[in-house]
Amino acid sequence: MAAKEGLTRLTGNVYGPNCDDDDCPNVYATKRGTFVVQGDTFDGFQAPDGEGLVEIPEHVLREAIRVLGW
Repeated sequence: MAAKEGLTRLTGNVYGPNCDDDDCPNVYATKRGTFVVQGDTFDGFQAPDGEGLVEIPEHVLREAIRVLGW
């Protein structure tokens, strides 16, 4: 399992209907100004090699935006 070192968790404080542990969809900010998204895999189309697709609920993005003050 990869470490979450260097990531700032932006979501996870407002739990959705299926969130009861650390396995919920989340958005993390990196020190490089990018975001890491944790969520269910999305198979609506094939991503290019080296890329992945995840699907997260709307409330997770809203919480990330709230934390960032946007």
